[in-house]
Amino acid sequence: MGRGDLTNGEWARLQPHLPKSGHRGGRWVSHRRVINGILFRQRTGVPWRDLPMRFGRWKTVYERHRRWSADGTWDKIYAAVLADADAEGRIDWSMVSVDSTSCRAHQHAAGARKRPPRVPGKRTTPRQHRPDEGLGRSRGGLTCKIHLVGEGACRPLALLITPGQWGNAPQLIPVMERIRVARHGDGRPRTRPDHLGGDKAYSSRRNRRYLRRRQIKHTIPEPSNQRANRKRRGSRGGRPTGFDKTIYKRRNEVERTINALKGFRAVATRYDKRAYVFHGTVTVAATRLWLRP
Repeated sequence: MGRGDLTNGEWARLQPHLPKSGHRGGRWVSHRRVINGILFRQRTGVPWRDLPMRFGRWKTVYERHRRWSADGTWDKIYAAVLADADAEGRIDWSMVSVDSTSCRAHQHAAGARKRPPRVPGKRTTPRQHRPDEGLGRSRGGLTCKIHLVGEGACRPLALLITPGQWGNAPQLIPVMERIRVARHGDGRPRTRPDHLGGDKAYSSRRNRRYLRRRQIKHTIPEPSNQRANRKRRGSRGGRPTGFDKTIYKRRNEVERTINALKGFRAVATRYDKRAYVFHGTVTVAATRLWLRP
C-alpha cells in the first residue's frame, strides 16, 4: 500500500457500494487499484498520462473516472457513504454552514468541444453536464466556483459547481436542495438540518423566506446597506433579522471543510475541461473525507 492509498478500513467501507463485475464488456480491472490511481491524481494533480505504472494503464484509470462521473456512479457512491455515516451517527445535523470557494482553472481546462458530450455507451448527456462547462472569466482569468454545505465535523454534505463570477446568494437554494441523506430501512431521506449558518453574502429576502418556509433556523448577518434600506422604509421594511454571535462562531467549520477539500490539488486547481468530470473529481475528494475515521 502506497502513500495516500485506501487503507483496509476505508476499503471495507467503500467496497459494498462499488459496481459489480460481470456486465457485458468484460470484467472490471481491480477497483481498488484503479481508485487508488484516481486518488493519486486527485492528491498530486499530475496529468493522467504521468500516473505511476503500479496503478496499471493510465487510460484505464482515466476512463473509469470519466465514465463514473458521466453516469452518476460517483454521486451514488457518495450518497451511499453519507447514508452509512448517518446510520452510524457521524453526521452533525445540529449546525451546518454554507460557503463557496473559487478554483483557478489551469490552461488545460480551457478548449472543451462545443458539441455536448455523451455518456459512453448511451445517447444521453452526462448528469452533471453544463453548457458553460462551469468556467467564468474574471480579473484572475478562467475560474470556477464550488458551492458547498459543510456539517459540524468539517465534511461536505452537498456540492454545486458554477462559473467563478456567479454570486453566492442565488446559489443558496440550489445547494440546499442537494442535501439528501438516505436512511437505512424505511423512512424518507433527511434533507433538513437543525440550523444553518452563512456569511453576509447569503443575506437576501428570498433566502430568508425559503429557510423560514422549510422551518430551518438560520444565523446570517445583515449587510449595512440592507439594514439601512430596511430602516429607511420604516414599517414596510420588516422586522430586524435575528443574529447570535455565539452560534455564528461555528461558521469556521465550513472554512475548515474547504481547506480539507482543497488539500487535493486537482480540486484546488481545475485541470478538467468538462464540468461533469470536475464535479466527479470534487465528489471523489468529498467521499474520501467521509471514508477517513
